[in-house]
Amino acid sequence: MVFCNLFCTFVPVKPNFVTNENLAKTFMQKQRLNLEYPLSVRKPDLLWQLLSTDHGLERWLADHVIEENGVMRLTWGDIYGEHHTLNANILERQKNSHIRLQWVDEDDPDAFWEMRIGQSELTEELCLCVVDYAPAEDIDDLHELWDGNLDRLHQSSGF
Repeated sequence: MVFCNLFCTFVPVKPNFVTNENLAKTFMQKQRLNLEYPLSVRKPDLLWQLLSTDHGLERWLADHVIEENGVMRLTWGDIYGEHHTLNANILERQKNSHIRLQWVDEDDPDAFWEMRIGQSELTEELCLCVVDYAPAEDIDDLHELWDGNLDRLHQSSGF
């Protein structure tokens, strides 16, 4: 028979009242998703253009991309018809290394999405490392979304 610790230290704690805001934060806490995709390219310059410029992102990530004043506007669908547009602030951009963005309407200040150029120690080939955040129930869908994005990157670039 195993006994748990029977003695505990009592520390007075300020009561934590349940409010709609606290409840929403508890249920909407996002989980981090780390993905790594091997690429058949040896030099980062061309890959960097596809990850960090509006024209490069249009080739594989969204149908229409405009960068203006540190904000990427990504549109999926027909810009003159049915479409969906999201804006992302560019938080960090280091040439041939990574770009980190955060959706303008993001509620979680710690959530961002990042595309980083990495290199395999074994093969010396480049890989794309992706970090993204989603609620726990959406993680599998987000993984599938990035898999589809990388399929389009491979098709459009040969990487």
